[in-house]
Amino acid sequence: MKLAKMKKEDLELLSHKDITYYILEEDGKMNTADLFKKVVTVLELPNKTFEEKIGDYYTLLTTDKRFILLEDGCWDLRSRHTSDKIVKIVEEDEDDEEDEEIKEDTLLPDKEEDNYDSGDTDDEDDYDDTNEDLKDLVVVEEEDLEES
Repeated sequence: MKLAKMKKEDLELLSHKDITYYILEEDGKMNTADLFKKVVTVLELPNKTFEEKIGDYYTLLTTDKRFILLEDGCWDLRSRHTSDKIVKIVEEDEDDEEDEEIKEDTLLPDKEEDNYDSGDTDDEDDYDDTNEDLKDLVVVEEEDLEES
């Protein structure tokens, strides 16, 4: 559907996102400012609208899944771009290496898991067994406590 052939009443019923979609479909990729100027022109809005609403318009584009921001700073329809191009931008290889490093750092050897002492973990002689602390304890009946 061509925007130029649409009536003003029909255009006013469309959202800025939908108008942007038609503009990109007809004209191809454009930067944010040029796109919004074209939307303002198509809807015959006052010029001050451009300055007041350009930030909101950018946010609108970033949240709509139909649009993609390219490396050159221009917006285009996501449907025109293959997933290969999107993956290259993300640089997935570096993320995988960081995840592996984190996993290796967070894994503890089995012998350190049982040691709750905050001191030197390399010295096995410092290990305290809680059962050894309890071996000198004696169970006393309540009756014996009252007599004392």
